[in-house]
Parts: sequence; C-alpha cells; structure tokens
Amino acid sequence: MTSFRTRLAEVQLAVMLLTRLPAVRMAEAPAIGAAVWAFPLVGTLVGAIGATVLGGALALGIAPPLAAGLALAAGILTTGGLHEDGLADVADGFGGGRDRARKLEIMRDSRIGSYGGVALILSLGLRWQALAILVGHDPKLAACALIALAISSRAGLAFALLWMPAARADGMGKSATGTTLARALAGFALAVLGMAVLIGPQAAVLVFSTQIVVQLIFARIALRQIGGQSGDVLGAMQQLAEIAGWLVLAR
Repeated sequence: MTSFRTRLAEVQLAVMLLTRLPAVRMAEAPAIGAAVWAFPLVGTLVGAIGATVLGGALALGIAPPLAAGLALAAGILTTGGLHEDGLADVADGFGGGRDRARKLEIMRDSRIGSYGGVALILSLGLRWQALAILVGHDPKLAACALIALAISSRAGLAFALLWMPAARADGMGKSATGTTLARALAGFALAVLGMAVLIGPQAAVLVFSTQIVVQLIFARIALRQIGGQSGDVLGAMQQLAEIAGWLVLAR
C-alpha cells in the first residue's frame, strides 16, 4: 500500500509539473527526480484531452483543419504552453547569445524575441498542418496520434535529466536531477507500450527511432551551447520530438 501511494504521489507531482490542471495539495511531495517515470503518463492525459476536443469538433461538423487547430489549442491550454515557452526561450538564447552566460541570461528573460517567435510559428504550423493532414486521411488515427506523440515526446526527458548536467545552479533542470536509470527505463517502457497500442508496432518503432535521433542531436547542441540541460531545454526537447513524430506520421 505504501509503495502504491508513493507511485501515486509521483504521478500527481508529474501532473503538477507538466500541466496546469488542478491538483490536490500534497502533504509531502516526492523528489522531482523520482517522478520522471510518470512523464509519459502525463502525456497520455494531455493527448487524451486534445483527442477528445478533436473528436467533439469533428462530430459538430467543424472542418478538419479547424478541428485540428482546436485540438492543439486544447493541449497547449492543458500544459499552459510550458513546452512552447521552453522552445521559444532556447531559440532566443541559442540564437542571440554571444557566450554561455549571455545565452542563459536571455533564456531567463520572459520576453520572446525574433528567434523565439519564429520557432513558435514553425512549431505550431508544422504540428497543425501534420494533424490536419492525418485528420483528412483517418480521423481515428489522428486522435490516436495526438495521444501517442504526447506520450513519446516526453519519454526522453528522463534520460536528459539522467545523463546531462544541469546548466544552472537553480531551476527545474537542477532540482529534477538525481533520477535513476530504472525510473527512466520504466517511463520508456510505458511509452513503448502505449505507442504500440495506439499506432501499431511498426509506426511506433519508426516514430521512436526518429525522435531519439532528434533528441540526441539537440542534447549535443545544448551541451555545446550552455553546458547541459535546463527546464527550457527540456521543453524544447519535447517540442522537437513531437514535431519529428508528426512529420513521420503525416509523410
């Protein structure tokens, strides 16, 4: 019973970290590093909300491209644009900073610059177009893809926290360190199972392989740019993996 309550608390913490959904106050919160295995489960929740909105919009006779846009908007509202904000901050910092210190300073600034604006436009545009294409071909597959990619794009974050040093002495990237390989693998196994069920084993392997390559490349870039990971880097990593997944499925 104690183990179950611990796992449940870790799931609750993951939901609180990665979404803006209301949550019951916790008397004693577990360490963030202990909750990383549940990140794909949070993706299931976020994706399911988007898929529900997509199905409802289509049932009301809303055109597929607009239904796709509403589904994406529902997911963004659920997370509070957390990952999109990370992508924009990373684009501004990596693109506009002269050195590591300046890049980190820019990334901490809440304002969005030209690099961040372009990154957001491309991210939203590519995902919207890919989802609209899938909805036109197979609405059921599109709904499953919303959930599957929300799961898989978060599965690699635990490995980034495990293998990449924190770029700052504070922030989520620092406080979330200390996870274990077992927890990262547990989250990955959950993601693999969910992907296989939702979009089939063959598509799951192709999507996962592409996402892993994209995240590894980005991890190397982040190490060169700022020496490690941060909350913004993790958000950008999720966005890039999701975009890669959409491009694979909508090709």
